[in-house]
Amino acid sequence: MATLAHLSLLSKPSPPPQLNNLFSTIPRTRLNPQSKLTRFKCLASQTGFFTKLGRLIKEKAKSDVEKIFSGFSKTRDNLAVIDELLLYWNLSETDRVLDELEEALLVSDFGPRITIQIVEKLREDILAGKLKSGSEIKDALKKSVLDLLEKKGNKTELQLGFRKPAVVMIVGVNGGGKTTSLGKLAYRLKNEGAKILMAAGDTFRAAASDQLEIWAERTGCEIVVADGEKAKASSVLSQAVKKGKEQEFDVVLCDTSGRLHTNYSLMEELIACKKAVGKIVRGAPNEILLVLDGTTGLNMLPQAREFNEVVGITGFILTKLDGSARGGCVVSVVDELGIPVKFVGVGEGVEDLQPFDAEAFVNAIFS
Repeated sequence: MATLAHLSLLSKPSPPPQLNNLFSTIPRTRLNPQSKLTRFKCLASQTGFFTKLGRLIKEKAKSDVEKIFSGFSKTRDNLAVIDELLLYWNLSETDRVLDELEEALLVSDFGPRITIQIVEKLREDILAGKLKSGSEIKDALKKSVLDLLEKKGNKTELQLGFRKPAVVMIVGVNGGGKTTSLGKLAYRLKNEGAKILMAAGDTFRAAASDQLEIWAERTGCEIVVADGEKAKASSVLSQAVKKGKEQEFDVVLCDTSGRLHTNYSLMEELIACKKAVGKIVRGAPNEILLVLDGTTGLNMLPQAREFNEVVGITGFILTKLDGSARGGCVVSVVDELGIPVKFVGVGEGVEDLQPFDAEAFVNAIFS
């Protein structure tokens, strides 16, 4: 088992020498809760800070509608057939039109259950005389999707609690864009005035710490990394949260090792990480965000179920949606698990991790 001496602190800018000495000599035993260094006092101003931070990020989503619109262009192209179907719609062709609409939704990975639910509700309203034109049918379609997203996944703002530091764990399988998403999230939070500390908890992949250090330098954030191959992820995250607490960071962003959802021993390590940070700051982690590759479409659902069962996912980051025509998976994952999408990746740029806004999403895919 790695000792705390296996951990080193890399910062941009570098911390004073005495800080490095502090972290290399902290004993392995749990710190005394009564210690002046680690005692935490909850201030009303901290509650206001996190509330304002979440609101600012949400407002930015509404102002960056163009990025969402362009990011979902392939899904929108896939669903453009709906406009053609409804342009010359008449009552006698209702069954044919709805069958083709159903196919378009399935191809875009809305999923069988939600697709049937939407189409049957449209059929019912058409036959009841509530929908009398193609434009009314399209509006009803958009409203159905929006209502589902707002009902089952309405907490799209980051829920950062009221204790500093807020702790956010980023989890997911290999290759989903986990470390990159963490870096982009750090950039966005720091631009809103938050003091960010990164924790390189991916101790399995050799290049992961190097990748995160590049993001730390790029965003001007400090970072805690493991010094040595045998350091455990839970130790790295624990030390990062301690540093965040002692030096009054606002948010600690914790990277974790990518793992298949079927590898139960590695999944159990996530439980250890979660418990470790919870011992330092009560109620931590505030968010556990699962990064899912949008190009996998409905194949992401088994991953989401397993990760949620093991650690309790609080939100999703869906990446690579700009390269996928399967944007309906956003609706599917919310419908299946009732967990909100917090961010969507719609490009390669540092600003292309966008806060999820349900209305902007619906308008982007059904323009």
